[in-house]
Amino acid sequence: MTTTGWNELGPVELVVLTFPGTSIDRATVEEIGDLVAHGQVTLLDLVYLAKDENGNVTQVDVDEDLAGVGLAELALDAKALVSDDDLEVVRESLEPGTSAALIVYEETWARRLALRVRQQGGEVALHIQVPRDVLQEAVEAAL
Repeated sequence: MTTTGWNELGPVELVVLTFPGTSIDRATVEEIGDLVAHGQVTLLDLVYLAKDENGNVTQVDVDEDLAGVGLAELALDAKALVSDDDLEVVRESLEPGTSAALIVYEETWARRLALRVRQQGGEVALHIQVPRDVLQEAVEAAL
């Protein structure tokens, strides 16, 4: 982080995107790049994992060559924020012949709000991302 200190961050999330095969979909990489370019998110860490048909896992961290796995345009000056425990959970859950991108990102759009709350002695005390299936069930139940 060059322009924003760690104490100035907005909400931070870890997301795991999984894909069939051993490469990340080009359109998805472009969409992530677009979110970054428009200032909606700031990438803080990125790890690529793939499990071949024999169960062998390949891991590429953000400080390694991401070009070979189609993530070069998402290269960033990141810190190692994804824990070994998080990586192990994903490694174990990957099906053979699939890949995953673990992305830690700041919700940049919320940075100013979070900073303002902290300046007033408050804190963003709870930040929950509602899974799509839970939201769908709630909407259907409300109809």
